[in-house]
Amino acid sequence: MAVGIKQLLNAIIALQAHIRDAVVAACETASLEQMASIAQEEAGDTIYAIDRVSEELLVDFFTQEIASHTPIVLIAEGLPGGKLVLPEGTPEETARWRIIVDPIDGTRGLMYQKRSGWILTGVAPNKGQQTNLQDIELAIQTEIPLVKQHLCDVVWAVRGQGAQAERVNRLTRETAPLPLHPSRAKTIAHGFAAISRFFPGAREILAAIDEEIVLAALGPAAPGKAHCFEDQYICSGGQLYELMSGHDRFCADLRPLLEPLLAQKGQALGICCHPYDLCTELIAREMGVLVTDERGRPLTAPLDVESDVTWVGYANPAIRAQIEPHLQAALLKRGL
Repeated sequence: MAVGIKQLLNAIIALQAHIRDAVVAACETASLEQMASIAQEEAGDTIYAIDRVSEELLVDFFTQEIASHTPIVLIAEGLPGGKLVLPEGTPEETARWRIIVDPIDGTRGLMYQKRSGWILTGVAPNKGQQTNLQDIELAIQTEIPLVKQHLCDVVWAVRGQGAQAERVNRLTRETAPLPLHPSRAKTIAHGFAAISRFFPGAREILAAIDEEIVLAALGPAAPGKAHCFEDQYICSGGQLYELMSGHDRFCADLRPLLEPLLAQKGQALGICCHPYDLCTELIAREMGVLVTDERGRPLTAPLDVESDVTWVGYANPAIRAQIEPHLQAALLKRGL
């Protein structure tokens, strides 16, 4: 019998729990140096030893639990060409689902035990190469906590049916419903708002855009005061969660736009956000977060492991109305 959305939801939640436990167990027994060692350099990202713990579980799971009933296209880093049709030998066009996975989003913070990572999965009907983020019908993300942390969250959504969340005690296995909602504030004042600038290269441009937007929206800061704050969480799924949970009010990742400006300086564009980093943005949208591209349009990035993606998240329409005009002006000023 073909596997439907409900069966996929239950199976993927179980898979993500298994990955979470395996990664936490590895972090408990290995040193920071071992987890942070480089396993492989790929075009889109660096693969660290900690990534291998989760990647090794993916193919076996989807082969045995899903593809034995329904043919799929599995999309993830580490697979040949970034994707694998299962069962092996199946023509890609006959697959029912395209399933895109980031086994660990937020690797760098997690491997140094600084901050939680997330397991991300999005499921879309197979529409071939044209399948994109807007086609995703089911999204699930599970928190990978720090070793010292016993509580962790799981969030999921089916398109058109809203989002749900629960908090898991990984020691007792008890779960409890988790009421999440984005911030209802009408301004970024006294809240968290940020433009991502995680890595060296063009940080001065991104910081200048950030400064312009905040100054235009809030005016100059009063002496001895801070009128808003920022949080550079090196994890796109984590950033989406911060918007879902009301922790952040505005977040933008503009790195792909800066390629022309860097080229003028003889510099190359570094690592950027990819579609697998945003494969759970459906959950944020189902909660009411406004997620757009740099022009305010819905995200339509293809489901692959190579494309660079620019995205913007607003907690609610009032925040979007406050920030988006100034963001657009800052980009236009720089020809971006």
